[in-house]
Amino acid sequence: MENKESRPLPHELERMAPKERQKHLEERMREIVDYAYEKAPAVKERFDKAGIKPKDIRTVKDLEKIPMLRKDDLIALQKKNPPFGGYLAVPLDNLERIYQSPGPIYDPQRKRGFGAGNGRGTDFGKGQIVMNTWSYHVTPAGLGVDQLLRSMGFTVVPSGTGNTELQVQIMHDLKVHGFVGTPSFLKIIIDKAEDMGYDFKKDFNLKWAMVGGEMGGEALRKLFQEKYGILCMGGDTYATADVGTVATGCDKQSGMHITADAIVEIVDPATGKQLEPGEIGEIVVTPFDEVYPLIRFGTGDLSMMVDEPCGCGRTTPRLPKIMGRSGEAVRVRGMFVHPKQTDETIAKFPDIRRYQLVVTRPQNRDEMVLKVELAGDAVDKEKLKSSLDKSFKDTCKVRFDRVEFVAEGTIPEDAKRIVDERTY
Repeated sequence: MENKESRPLPHELERMAPKERQKHLEERMREIVDYAYEKAPAVKERFDKAGIKPKDIRTVKDLEKIPMLRKDDLIALQKKNPPFGGYLAVPLDNLERIYQSPGPIYDPQRKRGFGAGNGRGTDFGKGQIVMNTWSYHVTPAGLGVDQLLRSMGFTVVPSGTGNTELQVQIMHDLKVHGFVGTPSFLKIIIDKAEDMGYDFKKDFNLKWAMVGGEMGGEALRKLFQEKYGILCMGGDTYATADVGTVATGCDKQSGMHITADAIVEIVDPATGKQLEPGEIGEIVVTPFDEVYPLIRFGTGDLSMMVDEPCGCGRTTPRLPKIMGRSGEAVRVRGMFVHPKQTDETIAKFPDIRRYQLVVTRPQNRDEMVLKVELAGDAVDKEKLKSSLDKSFKDTCKVRFDRVEFVAEGTIPEDAKRIVDERTY
């Protein structure tokens, strides 16, 4: 077994020859599988049910023997065995924070979390002010990103979302260097600044943006760079609340380099079998995390593996971009919305006979319209809209843009509850 003191550091693994790196990663994988089987009851139960022992998992290919763990599984397990469904591998009182994600899912703060990779210089953050618009989220994104940025030497403004005029004022008055959040929200801030009479490129100091959390951000990143001179950090940093950072961009803007502290697979969503580089499949992650070892966690996101060399010097495989979702959930303005959540919300309103949530993307911003068939005519629609808005926000952590009341029979009985009509 590899001595922990002599173990290569992440930045060393990122530049190592692929075969040598694979040897180290598989050693770490075997350690975390052994540990999880011993410490996390749900892992042992899952292995035993499948007739697997830790000694059966020696290589990355062997991970195919383990049934994938999905978010729906976690939701069910946490309801059955709260709060962490048997996946917490340390005493509860060891945790610094507990987060909550849509589902609901409870996420413990882990040893590994959100990282930005090593594609930039060591002095990158020093002396710079950055706005973190993830900061008000109860998901790990807000505080996790805040912790990462401060560790890199940035001065952080935890601005959250909303209050657009105030965001413009903060960005202008503090001469903010960097922005972290969704590309659509940065576009909203820029548009508001121009509506207020500013020349954004001339009057602001924004040099870079670390944007992600949305499908179809490529057009906005191109706009930010070409029109406003804002460097967009080589594309998305891909992370999930469940497993933390999975892949990060670099200054060559050639995709997202896969982290060196997890095993990342691209698999056929139906079979769980691993796919070859260049084949599109589901991203499955086994994080090297001793707090919350979610062995073989299926993210539901689709991408493919690229293993060609990158000009930045890192030799790790890359994900070119996130290409869609394998399940029913859709990501809207950085948050996943699942039919189970929308069902939970609508069930509170007996006046609603049938519904459908339609997601579009006019003018590079995700828009949600809730179409509703009522059970009768004697309904105060404005009051219903207000109650729906609050309940939807509380459950799904994101607001719909408007409610459309449609005639009975408009929504077919077997219609999908969430329809994604976005084009990119």
